[in-house]
Amino acid sequence: MARYTGPRTRIARKFGEAIFGPDKVLSKKNYPPGQHGVNKRRKTSEYGVQLREKQKAKYTYGVLEKQFRNLFEKASRTKGIKGEVLLQFLEARLDNVVFRMGIAPTRAAARQLVSHKHIVVDGKVVNIPSYSVKPGQIVGVREKAKSLEVISDSLSGFNHSKYAWIEWDETSKSGKFLHLPERADIPENIKEQLIVELYSK
Repeated sequence: MARYTGPRTRIARKFGEAIFGPDKVLSKKNYPPGQHGVNKRRKTSEYGVQLREKQKAKYTYGVLEKQFRNLFEKASRTKGIKGEVLLQFLEARLDNVVFRMGIAPTRAAARQLVSHKHIVVDGKVVNIPSYSVKPGQIVGVREKAKSLEVISDSLSGFNHSKYAWIEWDETSKSGKFLHLPERADIPENIKEQLIVELYSK
């Protein structure tokens, strides 16, 4: 499966945000990478600003260009505000839902758990990270994977009440995807309208 495997800190420094999760290097070097990163003051064009926002969203959710474009086109055909619907589709991806439930510490780790068949949806193993979780479906940890250290460490002390669209059951180590999140509830710092403007050119 295609996915970004390059340097993560370099990308996070480019955007000035820890888009891949906590990053020790970013906290020390919170400026763009490269020889002139500290003093870089080059003005960015309107197109550049829009492109940068799209790239940030892609890296944040771990989606490549073709998948992202397909999601945008699907959002364009769906009733609602394009940008918000796009973010809702990204939030409904199985790897992201696993991350939001606290089963994995990062989206990359969540993707790996899904790919290695450690995650079930409504009791059935699903190993497709891009699988779109529907409201009402229950996502959980496969029985034989519940003892995995990466899962128990991630769940330990995780605040499951911070996402209103997810209902977590500690006993079964599973969560119900109640509904698509409202834009105000999605914590990602993404200006989705800029992405809509970029694709509308």
